[in-house]
Amino acid sequence: MNTPLTKFGAELLKEELHQLKTKERRIVIDAIAEARSHGDLSENAEYDAAKERQAFVEGRIAELEGKLSTAQVIDPSTLDAEGRVVFGATVDLEDLESGQKVTYQIVGMDEADLKLNKVSVTSPIARALIGKFAEDVVEVQAPSGPREYEILEVRYV
Repeated sequence: MNTPLTKFGAELLKEELHQLKTKERRIVIDAIAEARSHGDLSENAEYDAAKERQAFVEGRIAELEGKLSTAQVIDPSTLDAEGRVVFGATVDLEDLESGQKVTYQIVGMDEADLKLNKVSVTSPIARALIGKFAEDVVEVQAPSGPREYEILEVRYV
């Protein structure tokens, strides 16, 4: 199964993987060595904490390597979807009830960050938008109830 990622998202995961392999691993190894030097490991909380951190770091490395090995990297700027909303697209919307305008980019699950207006391709709003065009009206099943949005513009940036 492919993991869709934008080019930017793939770079972020690669940077995190590099950080974990080159810096975090070394820090954990040093912490384990320091804790071992304190003697009895059976009652050594520092050793237990360092081993837990090591398990987390190694698990995250495996997770990132798995995602990157199955990644389908999509550069939104090279898309030609003829105005259709697709993965990687940036969409300007207007809430038909409130008149509020908002812009979202549809990204992979690992890249989603509502503070940056990046929504996961699996989110209700992204699922409602995929395949639609500018000037289409979509209904989104939000936690507060159904909401209608008009698609103002679809961009591939």
